[in-house]
Amino acid sequence: MSYRLIRPLLFALDAERAHHLSIAALRFMPTPAPLGVDPMLESVVAGIRFPNPVGLAAGYDKDGRIAHKMHGLGFGFAELGTLTPLAQPGNPQPRLFRLVEDRAVINRFGFNNGGQGAAADRIARYRRPIGQGPVIGINIGANKDATAAGRGIADYVTGVTCMAPLADYLTINISSPNTPGLRALQGRAALDDLLSAVMAARGADTTPIFLKVAPDLEPADVEDITAACLDHRVDALIISNTTLSRPALRSAHAGETGGLSGAPLTDLSLARLRDFRRLAGTRLPLIGVGGIANADQAYARIRAGASLVQLYSALVYEGPYLAKRINIGLKTLMARDGVKTIAELVGIDAQ
Repeated sequence: MSYRLIRPLLFALDAERAHHLSIAALRFMPTPAPLGVDPMLESVVAGIRFPNPVGLAAGYDKDGRIAHKMHGLGFGFAELGTLTPLAQPGNPQPRLFRLVEDRAVINRFGFNNGGQGAAADRIARYRRPIGQGPVIGINIGANKDATAAGRGIADYVTGVTCMAPLADYLTINISSPNTPGLRALQGRAALDDLLSAVMAARGADTTPIFLKVAPDLEPADVEDITAACLDHRVDALIISNTTLSRPALRSAHAGETGGLSGAPLTDLSLARLRDFRRLAGTRLPLIGVGGIANADQAYARIRAGASLVQLYSALVYEGPYLAKRINIGLKTLMARDGVKTIAELVGIDAQ
């Protein structure tokens, strides 16, 4: 059934209820066969072979219920979470808002999830040996109480210890605007402490470590984060999470607090990606996320320096098969420009 036909029915529901309904529907979807190899779209990033560059961003599958099925919708990888050591309910409802006129979303979930222990048991039941199934990243964060008490770093250490054996890569999420004090970990001294602890916790484990940062950064922040990632040998940087800024918006929900994502984030996230590419060059793989809703936008992000891209909010407006359409569009654009592989395309505009 065309998504255009069912979207009005979903939009008649509360946004969070519609979200849970989509998760429930996907849980009943049979687990698809692995994606075939496409020489144009596949690439290797941080030692991981990605069948295509379009991934599902964290925040959709918070508890790891359907990430292993998302390649059936065309995704080359899926990132589940954010998972915290202990279960927590998150912020009071309502906390998810569609800004239809702006093709945007505001959320203030606050890392609501069932905890890493329950998720680990669930993921272990369907997880194939690393490298033999769909590429799954696990996004980890700190509990609200721990962050408020200054114990956030210990929560990330717990997350690495618990989730690394189950992940193709781990994402250290220090960029959500909905956990008070979390973004303070983006400061240089705090970030050095955090990354030192995370890398020590990983030890001899080879699970790649990715870092996810906010778009709301000053030039000095970008310099500090780049230097810290290079110093601590972070495997990739995800740019970016939602924004606290508010460009001109038309929706009645424009005044809601929380992180803004979707179309209004496109230019800001692309600008931050260019900033990091300019400083890091090819030394640090970058993943572009924020306001990507079509192949042209994904293509621009890759040309600017992103080895991979991720989607989430655009699915609300474009439907579940957006990743497939973007991959088809990427191949068309690559053929037009005489580009044979994604790796050739990465950062071509930054050179």
